[in-house]
Amino acid sequence: MIKALAKAGFRVIRQKGSHVRLERVQARKVIKLTVPMHETLKRGTLRQIITDVEMSVEEFLELLH
Repeated sequence: MIKALAKAGFRVIRQKGSHVRLERVQARKVIKLTVPMHETLKRGTLRQIITDVEMSVEEFLELLH
């Protein structure tokens, strides 16, 4: 998840415990995101992260390849 988000322009800001804080700055807008560092993510958590980064599921899947 972290590697895919890095491809999308996110950078790691900090990590506290099992959660990583990411941030992407684009034209007067900052998207902040907290991602759990679990081996597998629940479907709802994954869906919410994709929604928060303002991507479609298809766009996100392209980042994984």
